Amino acid sequence: MDFRIFLPVGQDNVYNMSIIDIEAVMATNVNLTPELEKFARSCVSKGRYNNVSEVVRQALRLLQNTEEQHRNFTAMLNAVREEADKKGAFDLDDVLGEMDTVIDEQSR
Repeated sequence: MDFRIFLPVGQDNVYNMSIIDIEAVMATNVNLTPELEKFARSCVSKGRYNNVSEVVRQALRLLQNTEEQHRNFTAMLNAVREEADKKGAFDLDDVLGEMDTVIDEQSR
């Protein structure tokens, strides 16, 4: 499905955009604390980003990445717990004691 975008009066150009393009440019307003606003503007002034929107998008990408890592870590912990429930687990102090015994025997 295509949409026709008309420019302001006095301009003859007409642009065709797909629904995907329109959804990609939909704006969302975000209220930042003064500290975050200052930080975002600092990032722009240093030249790494062209505008505050780019800073916010990058921050959201990092948050997505962090959330995915958290989900993966939680899934791994759940898998380890399930395995420990099925096969049993070892107490850390017992394992360290056994390691000390093995090391002492090898040192003799």
